[in-house]
Amino acid sequence: MATLQEIDKLTEKYADLRGKLDAEVGALEEELEAAKKARLQAIKRLVERAAEAHGELKAAIEDSVSLFTRPKTQILHGVKVGFRKGSGGIEFEDADQVVALIEKHFTKDECELLIITKKKPNKEALEQLGVADLKKVACTVEDTGDVVVIKDTASEVDKIVKALLKEATEEVDA
Repeated sequence: MATLQEIDKLTEKYADLRGKLDAEVGALEEELEAAKKARLQAIKRLVERAAEAHGELKAAIEDSVSLFTRPKTQILHGVKVGFRKGSGGIEFEDADQVVALIEKHFTKDECELLIITKKKPNKEALEQLGVADLKKVACTVEDTGDVVVIKDTASEVDKIVKALLKEATEEVDA
């Protein structure tokens, strides 16, 4: 069994390494942000030029229907161009409004076909049930005893740090 003094030293070591890791991730994020800023203007210009070229190509294809009768498409420079049968589709802006109108204008049976109802267990409510009731509904209770806590009390460390630490500790445990 370790003494509190030994745990204190191990905690200090862990905290120091977390700090170094946090600093490295911060430096990486700064470098990534600088790289994004350095390339962003060129990328925006190329996106605009590509959109213009797309528009010109689309107009040329629309004006040249006779070139795409059989076959309806061709691959030129690695890009498929031509015509295809439109797939059609239904669009709406407000799903809640569509549901309300379906419920207003259709029968209950028709509504069941036209509206998707997603059901899933409410974990917060299930946590209020006793073990016997949880067993009735095929739920099990796990980790109700004491578990080790090692949590940085400073600001939450970036997701990258957490993922790296989790991966490293899983490798050690395996």
